[in-house]
Amino acid sequence: MPEDNLTRAIPEETRINALSAQPYPDGYRLHVNMEITPFQKRPYIEVILRDADSEEVASTNIVEPLSWKLEFTMHIHGELNNPYELSARLYYPDGPENEPLIYSFNVEPPPPAPEPNSN
Repeated sequence: MPEDNLTRAIPEETRINALSAQPYPDGYRLHVNMEITPFQKRPYIEVILRDADSEEVASTNIVEPLSWKLEFTMHIHGELNNPYELSARLYYPDGPENEPLIYSFNVEPPPPAPEPNSN
């Protein structure tokens, strides 16, 4: 048992507490931050990114994370189509399952490439 003095939740009480995302300046990658309840049993997490047409443009599954603070990068596929919706759902294969947490945001297009110097 870790000696960090955290109260660890049972599966029925394990939740995603915070979800946020910051697009990288290139407009094609997304830095995702997630914080979940400190847990007794490691959960599964499904993360889906959808564009303005509700099309899935990226997804990932996290199986039994070691930590309750998670950071990862997702790649945004296709043309930019704001606004985006990031959905994260925590579950256990044998139950229980939570409603997804949703985070909505816009991605700024990347700045145009500089013109080549013709000197």
